[in-house]
Amino acid sequence: MSTEQPSNIPGEAVPSPAEPARDCPLCPRLVAYRRENQDLYPDWFNGPAPSFGDREARLLVVGLAPGRKGANRTGRPFTGDFAGALLYETLNKFGFATGRFEARADDSLRLVGSVVTNAVRCAPPGNKPETSEENACRPFLTKRIEALPRLKAIVTLGDVSRRNVLKALGLKASAGTPGHGSEFQAGPYRIFNSYHCSRLNTNTGRLTTPMFEDLFARVRDYLDTEA
Repeated sequence: MSTEQPSNIPGEAVPSPAEPARDCPLCPRLVAYRRENQDLYPDWFNGPAPSFGDREARLLVVGLAPGRKGANRTGRPFTGDFAGALLYETLNKFGFATGRFEARADDSLRLVGSVVTNAVRCAPPGNKPETSEENACRPFLTKRIEALPRLKAIVTLGDVSRRNVLKALGLKASAGTPGHGSEFQAGPYRIFNSYHCSRLNTNTGRLTTPMFEDLFARVRDYLDTEA
C-alpha cells in the first residue's frame, strides 16, 4: 500500500505534514483495527481519514475520530454516518459549503472557507480513542492548524476535540470555558465549543438542530466582523 495520503484539500501538496501516512503505524491498536476492517471490507477506505475542505479556510471544524462505517468507509470526514448530515447541511446553510451532501465522497459537496478534520484520524474501536492515540495523532492537528494561514475560528465537536485543539495550540486542556455554546480566545483563534453532532446526542435532545445552527450563526457573524 502506498504511504502517500490522498488529500481532500485541493491544491495541497501530497504528502502533507498535516496528514498521517495512508498506512500510518503510530497506534498499534488502531492499526490492528484497520487491518481487521480491511479483511472484512476490502473495498472500504480503511485508513486515516484526511482532512476535507478549502486551504484558504477561515474556519476549522474538529471532530472526534472517523466512524467505522462513516469516514473509515468513505475516506472523507463525517461522510457516511448520521453526524455528517447535520454538520454539512449546517455548513451549507451558513455559507461554508456548496453543493449537495449525499453521504459519499464523490458527491457535489465542496467546502468554502472551511475545513473539517478529526482529532484522531483513524477509526477507534467503539468510537473511543485512548489517550495515547490522541497524543500520537495530535501533531497532525497542530500541523493542520498551522497549514491554514487565514484561519480565525475553530469549532470543537465534543470534549475530546476541545481538549486536543487546546493542547495542539500549546495550551492546557482545561483552558477556556467548556460546554456547548461557550466561546473564548486562544491566541489568534476564536474557539467555539459544541456538543458532538452524533445520533446519540441528537436523539436524546442533548443537541438540537436550532442549538447547532445558533452556534454556527455566531461563527458566521464573528468571521464577517473579522473580515
